[in-house]
Amino acid sequence: MGSGYVRIIGKWQQPWKIKTSTPSSFASVHQLRNIRNSEISRPINLLSSRSFSSSSSRSSKIGFLGWYLGMLETSPLITKSVTSSLIFAAADLTSQKIMLPPSGSFDPIRTLRMTGYGLLILGPSQHLWFNFVAKVLPKRDVITTLKKIIMGQAIFGPCINSVFFSVNAALQGESGDEIVARLKRDLLPTQLNGLLYWPICDFVTFRFVPVHLQVYSALNFLFWE
Repeated sequence: MGSGYVRIIGKWQQPWKIKTSTPSSFASVHQLRNIRNSEISRPINLLSSRSFSSSSSRSSKIGFLGWYLGMLETSPLITKSVTSSLIFAAADLTSQKIMLPPSGSFDPIRTLRMTGYGLLILGPSQHLWFNFVAKVLPKRDVITTLKKIIMGQAIFGPCINSVFFSVNAALQGESGDEIVARLKRDLLPTQLNGLLYWPICDFVTFRFVPVHLQVYSALNFLFWE
């Protein structure tokens, strides 16, 4: 046949009438690229979301710590008193959980007494005592630390234990004579038993813990109780 025709499977056709699959092939390749790009970007988005969530949780923790440290500076007495009350509440709950017999029942009044003692007595007392000791003996070397321990065992320990026994007995309805009898019976053995425990705690507190954070020595009551 003349020019302008090509032979396809035994037939002669004009070139512009021949159908090809090239455009559809290009489209399929383009779609595959889009799918691959989306699959590649998906892990990146997951990683970025996880990193954002972890950074936000970390910043919230830092924010609370910064707020608490700021409260220790602006309102040290109230902050330490509240902290001490929470520690004493946790200590009493732990003590009851361990010592409670199977047939016994939880005593919320006792926990309330311990919480009030930490809030109104121990927290303020420790705040005043630690600041006083830091002014009288400002150094933190080993010899000075031992002096602070001796002061604590000779002065602060007997005083705070006497207050503890007296207040706790009074809140339980005991009379004055009964409170005196309790002090005679329990104060000296408590002091002697404390010599095996509290000097170690005091050494760590006075030697390594800053004064504004020494309120956390009340955490030792978790084990003492």
